Amino acid sequence: VGNFSNAELMSTFCDRILKSGGDKLSESQVEVSLDRIVQLFSFLNDKDLFAEIYRNQLAKRLLNQRSASDDAEKAMIAKLKVQCGTQFTSKMEGMLNDLAVGSEQKSEFDRRMELQQENSLSFGVQVLTTGNWPSYKAPEVALPPQMSKCMDVFKEWHDAKHQNRRLTWVHSLGNATVRATYGKKSYDLQVTTLQAVVLNVFNEGKSCGFSELKSKLNLDDITLKPLMHSLSCGKHKVISKSPASNKIASTDSFSGNAKFSCNMRKIRIPVASVESSHNKNRVEEDRSVAIEAAIVRIMKARKTLSHQQLVAEVLSQLAFFKPQPRVIKKRIEALIDREYLERSTENSQQYNYLA
Repeated sequence: VGNFSNAELMSTFCDRILKSGGDKLSESQVEVSLDRIVQLFSFLNDKDLFAEIYRNQLAKRLLNQRSASDDAEKAMIAKLKVQCGTQFTSKMEGMLNDLAVGSEQKSEFDRRMELQQENSLSFGVQVLTTGNWPSYKAPEVALPPQMSKCMDVFKEWHDAKHQNRRLTWVHSLGNATVRATYGKKSYDLQVTTLQAVVLNVFNEGKSCGFSELKSKLNLDDITLKPLMHSLSCGKHKVISKSPASNKIASTDSFSGNAKFSCNMRKIRIPVASVESSHNKNRVEEDRSVAIEAAIVRIMKARKTLSHQQLVAEVLSQLAFFKPQPRVIKKRIEALIDREYLERSTENSQQYNYLA
């Protein structure tokens, strides 16, 4: 439909049902809707594309605490597992498991922080298994000393418990509540970790130019511009920008907005996302690997096959997507180049397996 594939539309429909603040449905209505989607899903050719988009949207729901019901999430994954098997849903199940284990770890770490009482910040960490989750950008932002100290305390505690694991901090996924005082009124700003780091620069009425801010925080334009736009050009202009406009330029200067006022005490300041719902290149790479694996499996068992027979057998083996014959031909050529197969000297339309 238009620019959207069937896989994208179906996954986004699931996202609306399963997300808090989305469509208001009863448990039975959610169950019926998910059953219908899974029935429709059985006719979908691009099941792997659906899985990639669904996993990205599931990750956003879980990490932003926007999932309406854990039971509904588990039920949907179980339905997909029945349709496509464990391989299809293993990463999604791993994501839910990470959060379950993470909540126990978080409680344990919170108890330790309470006993020490050496940091004024309330601080929590969600540890994720890299292989289960989509890949995210991890900008090396220059953090304030209070945040760095929290991270060091957690790393020391985590390393003592799990000596063979390596932590990579993904600040782009974090969130924070910042207490901001404008005049005599205080507000709780619900922001991302990166927005909180930016706001800290303007503490106590300081001013800063875009280029200076960029070098101070060690962020590139692509990351910093959406952050500054959300804080100075959005609905809640907690930072004032000079010259005033709706676009961020590298020559702009910024300062705390002394005139800021709002009727609400808790204010959520969203950042526009520049990431797409899925990585098309990654899907294509995964498909290429799956096609080549199927070709090698078939040829190893059959030793010699004609082109048409091989294409037909590859299509019958691929459960999650149906590639065009020309795509399969391209993968056959790649395997010939890498000397997994060879063309028969007697018939160019026949292939032999090279052990």
